Amino acid sequence: MPNPLTLPKPRTSEHDAHDRALVERARREGTPEARRAAVEGLLPRAKALARRYHRGEEPLEDLEQVAALGLLKAIDGFDLDRGTPFGSYAVPTIVGELRRHYRDKGWIVRVPRELQELSLKMGKATEAASAALGRPPTPAELAERLDTTVERVLEVHEIGTAMRPVSLDRPMAPETGMDGEGAALVEHLGSADPEFDRADDAFVTRTLLERLPERERRIVELRFTEELSQTEIGARLGISQMHVSRLLRRSLTRLSELAETA
Repeated sequence: MPNPLTLPKPRTSEHDAHDRALVERARREGTPEARRAAVEGLLPRAKALARRYHRGEEPLEDLEQVAALGLLKAIDGFDLDRGTPFGSYAVPTIVGELRRHYRDKGWIVRVPRELQELSLKMGKATEAASAALGRPPTPAELAERLDTTVERVLEVHEIGTAMRPVSLDRPMAPETGMDGEGAALVEHLGSADPEFDRADDAFVTRTLLERLPERERRIVELRFTEELSQTEIGARLGISQMHVSRLLRRSLTRLSELAETA
């Protein structure tokens, strides 16, 4: 990561005076035209910082917009009564916006900011510990360096995939599970069990059946659970096949109405 206090190009006193003049005019006049002139005059420096911090697949245009927002904050927040160059205030302000963007927007899955910040610290601590020990540190060693618990270290390790998710199209080696020329990762994943849907349907059906009168519920169960014919149902219940047909039709209509309002 570049040094946030390093300017993209060396600045001369003439440049600093020009920058201050733009900011002073924008602040003194307070008009859209003056602010626009200040932004247009200083925007190349903001874009240069955006390019320096550009990494991964983050669109450069997005970073330039973030840098422009930081520039506006710097113009509004710069203390004109101090004799310091505008760049000494603007650069850390813009870089702060860029870092905040990566911290808050770079995570595919939203996680608490505390864990995001600890994740960044853990990365640096891992590099330092690996250099000192000649091997990757254990969770306990990392926890000691970061003054936290082993459980916290393991939690941060688990949420690390939210920053850089694995593509489901990534080819995997057939036996090792590592990157290779085998089938895509998505082909190794399970699929939804259709029995889950059947279980849900059975639960809903049972709930609706309980709202029917006992005899009608029994007729529906005999017809669709025991798969008896209407004649067999009539014989078992001591009623005519015609009566079974009417009750079954009425029951199914009622179940349909109940399902629509469920």
